[in-house]
Amino acid sequence: MTPRRSPAAVIAFYLFLVVALAYTVFPFYWAVNTSLMSRADLMSVPPVYFPTEPSAASYRAVMESRLFVLALRNSAIVAGGATLLALVAGSLAACALGRYQFRGRRWMLYLVLSMTMFPQIAIVGSLYSMVVRAGLYNTHLALVLTYLLTILPFTVWVLSNFFKTLPKELEESAYVDGASPLQAFWMILLPLSAPGLVTTGLLAFITSWNEYLFALSFTLDERARTVPVVVAEFRGVTEYEIPWGEIMAGGVIATGPLILLVILFQRRIISGLTSGAVKG
Repeated sequence: MTPRRSPAAVIAFYLFLVVALAYTVFPFYWAVNTSLMSRADLMSVPPVYFPTEPSAASYRAVMESRLFVLALRNSAIVAGGATLLALVAGSLAACALGRYQFRGRRWMLYLVLSMTMFPQIAIVGSLYSMVVRAGLYNTHLALVLTYLLTILPFTVWVLSNFFKTLPKELEESAYVDGASPLQAFWMILLPLSAPGLVTTGLLAFITSWNEYLFALSFTLDERARTVPVVVAEFRGVTEYEIPWGEIMAGGVIATGPLILLVILFQRRIISGLTSGAVKG
């Protein structure tokens, strides 16, 4: 029998939820609020928490910017390409590390995990030299390959734990029917790992979409620059003016696709996050 909670405990629990929700939602609310403000409201002291005259002028200015629209396309290409490559290579590596026993397997998993602990700034100098020497500077391919250094170890680690939980009997039955290991992976294991692939792919896409340091370091102009860099470089009418309205509007627009993806795949995300935690 489940013990009843006291009214004070229930009130404290919901109060904590309200505070946590307000803390996490307020930055996005402030971005939307600022993007709808007039210039007078933006400069007001004390700050205005609700626009007195809401206006979509900042959104119109951002969407009329050819540079911003091109940056959206670049971000989609780079984030989509890096995520696709991470899922292809990561699923193969994760299947091997999660389902096969071989010498050094545990240490290899620890090595993969350790790759996620290095800060980007520690390797940006050496990566810059490699990108320039390879002739990839200011190209989409330079960002796709460098983003893999960030999202591939995470993809391998998460998917290896997911592949480990799949029943071995399914794979063995495929071998009995004459399937090769690659066929068993493609026809049996990969479809069963769809929730994990969706969850990992979405997190990898979000990481690539929001990446700033590599995009700033390995691109020069509009041909390859992504949304975070372009939004950070918005300029006002004068040299000393910071266009907060346009910056916030650009941030809200750039966040829109990520929110839409989470809404569309929320069931897959929950399934993927919970499936790897239960064995069998």
